[in-house]
Amino acid sequence: MVGASSEAGPVTPERMLARMSLKRKVAQIIMPDIGSITPADVRRYRFGTILNGGNSGPGGDDKAPAREWLALADAFWDASNAPLRGGEPAIPALWATDAVHGHANIIGATVFPHNIALGATGDTDLIRRIGAATAVEIEVTGIDWTFAPTIAVARDDRWGRTYESYSEDPALVARLGAAMVEGLQGRAGDPGFLGVGKVAATAKHFFGDGGTEQGVDQGDVNGDLAELMAIHAAPYPAAIEAGVASVMASFNSINGTKMHGNAPLLTGELRGKLGFGGLVVGDWNGHGQVDGCTNANCPQALLAGLDVYMVPEDWKALHDSLVKQVKSGTIPLARLDEAVLRVLRLKQALGIFDGEVKPSERANGGRWELLGSREHRAIAREAVAKSQVLLKNHGLLPLKPGARIEVAGMAADNIPQQAGGWSVTWQGGGELTADDFPGATSIFDGIARAARDAGGEALLAQDGTSGTAPDVAIVVFGEEPYAEFVGDRKDLAFRDEEGLALLKAYRARGIPTVAVFLSGRPLWVNRELNAADAFVAAWLPGSEGAGVADVLFGHRPATGRLSFSWPAGCDGAPLNGAEGALFPLGFGLGLGDEVRLSPLDETCDALTADSGAVWFAAGRLGAQVQAVADNAVLPDLRGTGNGITATGVDRKAQEDARRIAFAPGAQITLSGPKSAAGWRIAYQVNERPKAPVTVTAGGKAFNITQALSVAEGKGWREMVLTSTCLGEVGDRLTFSSKGRFGIEISEISRDERSEAAECSF
Repeated sequence: MVGASSEAGPVTPERMLARMSLKRKVAQIIMPDIGSITPADVRRYRFGTILNGGNSGPGGDDKAPAREWLALADAFWDASNAPLRGGEPAIPALWATDAVHGHANIIGATVFPHNIALGATGDTDLIRRIGAATAVEIEVTGIDWTFAPTIAVARDDRWGRTYESYSEDPALVARLGAAMVEGLQGRAGDPGFLGVGKVAATAKHFFGDGGTEQGVDQGDVNGDLAELMAIHAAPYPAAIEAGVASVMASFNSINGTKMHGNAPLLTGELRGKLGFGGLVVGDWNGHGQVDGCTNANCPQALLAGLDVYMVPEDWKALHDSLVKQVKSGTIPLARLDEAVLRVLRLKQALGIFDGEVKPSERANGGRWELLGSREHRAIAREAVAKSQVLLKNHGLLPLKPGARIEVAGMAADNIPQQAGGWSVTWQGGGELTADDFPGATSIFDGIARAARDAGGEALLAQDGTSGTAPDVAIVVFGEEPYAEFVGDRKDLAFRDEEGLALLKAYRARGIPTVAVFLSGRPLWVNRELNAADAFVAAWLPGSEGAGVADVLFGHRPATGRLSFSWPAGCDGAPLNGAEGALFPLGFGLGLGDEVRLSPLDETCDALTADSGAVWFAAGRLGAQVQAVADNAVLPDLRGTGNGITATGVDRKAQEDARRIAFAPGAQITLSGPKSAAGWRIAYQVNERPKAPVTVTAGGKAFNITQALSVAEGKGWREMVLTSTCLGEVGDRLTFSSKGRFGIEISEISRDERSEAAECSF
């Protein structure tokens, strides 16, 4: 085991490196996911780093109690720190997590507002306090390192990760990103830097993730390199000056070259010109996207400047290939040693080698009273209040004392929706309930308490049909939760009309309304703005919904200011300035401001586009599509019910496809908008069915067993199903199997062109 000193002198990364075998060195630069390894694997291979993905948890349960997370951290520590033969040092592994808005993977943790909301506060002191609170909660569960902050400069709001960006303004991103680094790690040079109550931070993603063409996640960023860096790399010098421990390489390409294999940028720019001396970590199988690479074989990434491969499942094959490539000279030993030293130096900076204390025995380990503590929730509530941006107020806010208030909208009492993505689960929402956020406060709960305190009352009438005549109605509505790439959009039209219908219904009754809009980006909501008397952009506030009421009732001033331009039109063209903006960067009303908003143009061609064609794509069901296994609903075609188990698998991106396993006699039905069009289904079969498999659209079952048998082992294929073989194609599609069977599906769409075509596989 490592120690503070030895006969040969103090323990240093250089001395440890000199005692390590090639296999142990390679293991230090491999980061597998907890869903694919056990403590026994860690003991055998001695991985240097470990991660949990957004849908990973101890024992395969992403809702595992916090105690199980700490117990697993201890198990990994024990396994990696067990003595080795031959004088090799046993080196504890680092565990990293995506604590992007609090330690939100963990049930009971404080869930802070997402970065887009924090950008609206513009408050660096607040961001430091959020980082410090998050670091403590991470330490409680025994984890050492977070993949935060995201310092992307989002320049196309169609991007599904826009809410992870503080602003479209590089200077604001730089200020807030550096503040978050200081909150998580402490101030560089101070005695407590990376000490107790602090964790390693990661600036991500270097670089250009917020500037892809059309906002496509993991896509292409094109243009003059100096101009691109002036925007998208601008926040990195401040993060580096703040002492950020690691930088994560981005998925995207810069002028056609994937960042994970881009030596001129990872080494030349980041290390050379920007002077970063810390650790460069890859993103989820990002190295596998480099030309000529696979997830299991990619020397190009290490040679380009990557120090740690994030390889969730293919870690064994990657370990084998890297060992062979160092032995053959494809990878110089000096380059491997350089990467390993950076891992060891990070561990040294975190004090891993000082005292050899397992996670549960550290100062904050297992202090459950700190997880979601009152003090941390108070900081989160302050952040919620300071992030509220008042876009319209025709004399209605602050709400008057003694008012009778009706609160409507499915989002009003919906903590998973107000938390957004990266909350307990990767995509958030779905099957989550308020029970998964113990101690949290919904927006309605906050309003109800504030109303009582002001001598009035608030009634929850989600559908707006309480039968009462309130003095004012508050309608809470907005986007459903999503995370990376699933959240990508082709335009910025807000289509869900639940909120709009409620606002119009109250207006017809002569009841003044406040619209509270939940979203991860600015969206075209001209119709809702016209229908409401007051309109608040509430973003994704997290677990402390009472912060919204603090502004509505005037307990805190309305100080939030837009950190993104708000669109006047719905087409989604990049908007980063006053031209085309309904509300410019920096806009926000105070509660006392009397600015009349003229009626807005409600024309939006995107609203008439076909919205029912896509039934499943990018890991998400279409807006009007449902998947059911008998009586069990499977949100986004994921979960278990009545003999069906649907799990996420990677095709082109993380969990963008599903593996659907059938027990004998099981069936699954997808239903959606009625159409005469046929279906196109992207699928693959790894093992042929042993019993009949059928597909049904109406009353006629079509046997596809032979076609699926032929497809075995042939990779991704396209299945076209039409009335020719189904007889009827209406509004539902049912797959059933007489025996155990599995199929992987990445896309299902309706296609008019296939209406009269022959069925094919």
